[in-house]
Amino acid sequence: MSEPTDNHNDSLPSVETIDKIIHEPARLLIMANLYVVENADFTFLMRQTGLTWGNLSSHMSKLESAGYIAVEKKFVARKPLTMLHLTEAGRTAFQTYRQQMQQVFADLPE
Repeated sequence: MSEPTDNHNDSLPSVETIDKIIHEPARLLIMANLYVVENADFTFLMRQTGLTWGNLSSHMSKLESAGYIAVEKKFVARKPLTMLHLTEAGRTAFQTYRQQMQQVFADLPE
């Protein structure tokens, strides 16, 4: 059995720098879906992520509090419609997170 070696690569992001708001799997799915569209409605996100109404609502609140998404509630033909989109801060945070994760995987030995 070989001894563990300290091959820490200084180019890897530290645990402290990884955005834990985005890193949570459900929120990562929400952010990834919103990253590729201009905006999405609540039902679309629920279907895309597989989250329940309550789960999606809870994670949306956390992302909204962090300033990563904007939520607009309106009525269309007397039916409520909740629309979401990434804010500039959310888009930037997601791009940074994505680059950090790409770096982590790129620096792993084959």
